[in-house]
Amino acid sequence: MKLLPYYLLLIGITLACNGQEKTMHKHTNALINETSPYLLQHAHNPVNWYPWNQETLDLAKKEDKLILISIGYSACHWCHVMEHESFEKEDVAQVMNSKFINIKIDREERPDIDQIYMNAVQLMSQRGGWPLNCVALPDGRPVWGGTYFPKDQWVQQINQVASYYQSNRADMEEYADKLANGIRQSELIEYNKVPAQFSDKEITEVVDAWAKTFDYNEGGPNRAPKFPIPNNYQFLIRYSHLFKDQIIEDYTKLTLDKMAHGGIYDQIGGGFSRYSTDKLWKVPHFEKMLYDNAQLVSLYSEAFIAFKNPEYKQIVEETLEFVSRELSDQSGAFYSALDADSEGEEGKFYVWKKQELKSILKDEFDLFASYYNVNSKGYWEHNNYILLKDMSDDKFCKKEKIDLKELQLKVKAWKKTLLAEREKRIRPGLDDKSLTSWNALMTKGYVDAYFAFSKQEYLDVALKNAQFIIDQQLQDNGALFHSYKQNKSTINGFLEDYAFTIEAFLQLYQATYDTKWLESSEQLIKYCNDHFYDSESGMYYFTSNLDAPLVARKMEVFDNVIPSSSSTMANNLFLLSEFLENEDYLQRSEVQLNNVKDGMAQYGAGHSNWANLMMKFTKPFYQIAIVGKDAKQKTLDLNGFYHPNKLYIGSDEESNMPLLKDKFVDGKTMIYVCKNKSCLLPTPSHIKASDYINK
Repeated sequence: MKLLPYYLLLIGITLACNGQEKTMHKHTNALINETSPYLLQHAHNPVNWYPWNQETLDLAKKEDKLILISIGYSACHWCHVMEHESFEKEDVAQVMNSKFINIKIDREERPDIDQIYMNAVQLMSQRGGWPLNCVALPDGRPVWGGTYFPKDQWVQQINQVASYYQSNRADMEEYADKLANGIRQSELIEYNKVPAQFSDKEITEVVDAWAKTFDYNEGGPNRAPKFPIPNNYQFLIRYSHLFKDQIIEDYTKLTLDKMAHGGIYDQIGGGFSRYSTDKLWKVPHFEKMLYDNAQLVSLYSEAFIAFKNPEYKQIVEETLEFVSRELSDQSGAFYSALDADSEGEEGKFYVWKKQELKSILKDEFDLFASYYNVNSKGYWEHNNYILLKDMSDDKFCKKEKIDLKELQLKVKAWKKTLLAEREKRIRPGLDDKSLTSWNALMTKGYVDAYFAFSKQEYLDVALKNAQFIIDQQLQDNGALFHSYKQNKSTINGFLEDYAFTIEAFLQLYQATYDTKWLESSEQLIKYCNDHFYDSESGMYYFTSNLDAPLVARKMEVFDNVIPSSSSTMANNLFLLSEFLENEDYLQRSEVQLNNVKDGMAQYGAGHSNWANLMMKFTKPFYQIAIVGKDAKQKTLDLNGFYHPNKLYIGSDEESNMPLLKDKFVDGKTMIYVCKNKSCLLPTPSHIKASDYINK
């Protein structure tokens, strides 16, 4: 009997998961002491779940049992389905408890563990997703895995794996060795001995190959499902500007418009769902994640500066209203996510029935139905409609022969009315843990919105969250915690926590010219160099050298729905080298980009943040020094003119920082446009300074 066929009997469903609180507590397992909402959802399963810790791993070795590792997260539908079908059932639990040590993992709390076992499943089946279920030897090496399984198939599969372990242990050990080696080699970057040279041609080759996968009718990729992946479109905005590529600009605008008009955007309450299940951006997977909305705020803020589309401003304002209303804690922290489900149904909180809308809107219904496609285009299932737009407000006004200002007032009133009505419904579950990395993304989103729209309230929220990170998540030894909930900070930080926090702090410095944000960024960089840096490759590991070892110590290289921690660190190093004139940081950034550049053209979507960095090397990069009492206001004024390859450094008084030294002129605020350590003549005019950059 061969084991390999059982590895290949996997159902590769890249979906998400959800759970609901139980009211009857016949069973209680070790998860009851955890803080993760996802783990607590399973604390009363009959399955004898354990959290991942050394005690659990030691127990598996002591009892010589296989480990069954089940990974998911709270805001998701298919994990909840599998819990209900299998993990809540006594007969399934009896099999799992008798033959395995069962470990439940929140992938958001432990992305390091998720990386290992997701990598294993992908190597075994070429597929992945959540729920992620893996069986490992008592030492943690995976030997079998898959995603979602219906109950009968689940029981059959795990019984067969357990039986094979008893009768063919040597074969399983051999397979585990090979698989573990594959995991170690996957996404492992080696030092590129060829001297670093970057060119515009390499960047255009990335875009040319990538563009073959674009959907030029509906935006995004030419397939389904469609994820928003903001860092992809941030790069394409910048590329289209720096390379003067109208085709890419038009495609990027199309994508931004289609996402803003589609069902993936909450037309009533603001904010984006995680992805669209179809090519039209119509039917979302309804969970709302902090990390998506943080990055989309940054994306649409930058797009507003670049394209001056007022609809993008509305998207940012409404999304930040959603974040403030539903994902914000009084401490300044941001919560992680809202579930896809409520009352056991996916999307129930967000969709509408036609009769319900008629009853609420009365005489306004017909115009509303035309505007939001309460028709065959917006119909979903079970007499429910997903509200979506299929044209701009200008085009709609021409079609309906209505004044634009009148329409905008009506739309505002509709949203207010329906939002109040929707609040009466049973809400989706809230994942109220706060992750440092995602909070930092949201801080940056608020700063980017401040730069785009000059609203002080946005900067105030960003400063409050950044201070939360310093006060609650930064330890005395310079390390960051990863997670926070109910005044308790837990889990040693991962590279993503440092990378996104540094990125947010660098953006905060440019908005405030408070040097504490630069100093904090450099302190975090130094900590990463001590505990994450690999001197052989010049790259950073995802986990600290202080963390307990796993099957492999991984690097996170490919950009995905969130930019990779490696690409973000490389960009951070470049910016810090410019702020501080630090050649070591510049060299480290250059080495890391050189290490990955050969794979960029084959996978543009997975290297968009690396491509952002390459444009910093190949195109003119400007240091804009602004000195004087009006420095911050002139920064906002100048930022209204789009140019992606720049940073701001400033002070309202004399400063000894390298780019500011001897530039203070008493009674004046002067702008110095510099590149390659050489500055043009200073000017008090932000318009003239912009001309210097964009000539």
